[in-house]
Amino acid sequence: MFTGLIMGMGRIEAADNRGAETRFRIRTLFDLPGIELGESIAVNGTCLTVETHGDNWFTAYASRETMSVTSLGELRVGSEANLERAMAMGDRFGGHIVAGHVDALAEVAEVRPAGESNIYKLVFDAAHGRYVIPKGSIALDGISLTVNECGEDWLEVNIIPETQKATTISNWKPGRKVNMETDIIGKYVERMVTPWAAKGKAETKSTLTMDYLREHGF
Repeated sequence: MFTGLIMGMGRIEAADNRGAETRFRIRTLFDLPGIELGESIAVNGTCLTVETHGDNWFTAYASRETMSVTSLGELRVGSEANLERAMAMGDRFGGHIVAGHVDALAEVAEVRPAGESNIYKLVFDAAHGRYVIPKGSIALDGISLTVNECGEDWLEVNIIPETQKATTISNWKPGRKVNMETDIIGKYVERMVTPWAAKGKAETKSTLTMDYLREHGF
């Protein structure tokens, strides 16, 4: 599990393409001691597993499935990427629950200034719109952000100067594709209540009640 608080950026030193699969070698642009074999590191919000490592570098393999649903295929030698290690038990939880499992690609449609901040508008497949809510959480290229405004197939986020400095977001321009992970809690709730909602449509009175939701922790 991740929190969407980017630890720093890494630079792609090698991208060994093997058909639809790729093995990346990534140099961290900050001190990252104690990298361990098999640990999870989110690269632009995509959970990858460390295969080999050294002093502030590691390699990770991205499968055909990962490459097909994320923007990792856009990374070239010299590209920079946001990095975050998996959260350790007892760590401070400063962002939101991020699984590192990308739902869709979002495209930057507009960038406009707002004081010292920038507002980014992104568009995405409307099938994911039900998981995006105003003032809710969203992970874009692994960055935990708050949704300012949104519609069926778009959202806006306000990016403060610190986030612009510490992540790749300062390089985002219209047309840029970024990894989007929606709030996992919303997806689980939908999955759990769908059978009851469907049953309710077939009955005069739904069996999904407030008492049921309270009993099951909602």
